[in-house]
Amino acid sequence: MGWVIAIIDYGMGNLRSVQKCLEKNGFRTAIVSSPDGLAGAGGIILPGVGAFEDAVVNLRSRGLHRAIREAADKGQPVLGICLGMQLFFEVSEEGGSCEGLGIFSGRVRRFAGDLKVPHMGWNRVELRGANPLFEGIPDGSYFYFVHSYYVEPAAEEYIAGETEYGGRFVSAVADRNVFGVQFHPEKSSDLGERLLYNFGKLVESC
Repeated sequence: MGWVIAIIDYGMGNLRSVQKCLEKNGFRTAIVSSPDGLAGAGGIILPGVGAFEDAVVNLRSRGLHRAIREAADKGQPVLGICLGMQLFFEVSEEGGSCEGLGIFSGRVRRFAGDLKVPHMGWNRVELRGANPLFEGIPDGSYFYFVHSYYVEPAAEEYIAGETEYGGRFVSAVADRNVFGVQFHPEKSSDLGERLLYNFGKLVESC
């Protein structure tokens, strides 16, 4: 297998689990922390756990904020995981209001009301139409979540999957070559591994 998948290290992600899952299936990976590391990559994964504002500061300080946007604009396959997906949006209400990458129009909101947060554990993802990221994964499959915020896309066509937690929230997004999932595929057993495998095959096909 040829193309290298760059996994971005900006101090906010569970990098090794994602890397091991991909390498188990024969994909070449590299942990990168600078724009130079993204230049020759076939695809990019932006993982993430923690606070939105801290993540944005770390990406900007490393010059990765602009590099990720440029890669997405050039058509490179890009996958955001958990906080990584949230960072693809224009703004988050976490910490007041913080500007994200703006790859997707829309915002990031906190679960409201009497819901227990974080939303933690296994939950179903109901798919919206065909999506190469979910090839071979049955509709309604369970994945592992840990999050207190969720994305609210400005356009319906971005929505690739939804999950129920005190109401429906968007748990997967897609727009051409850019994908995001709110759950952690690297913690989601065989189906999570299948999703990362699908992303790897997508990278190789480009």
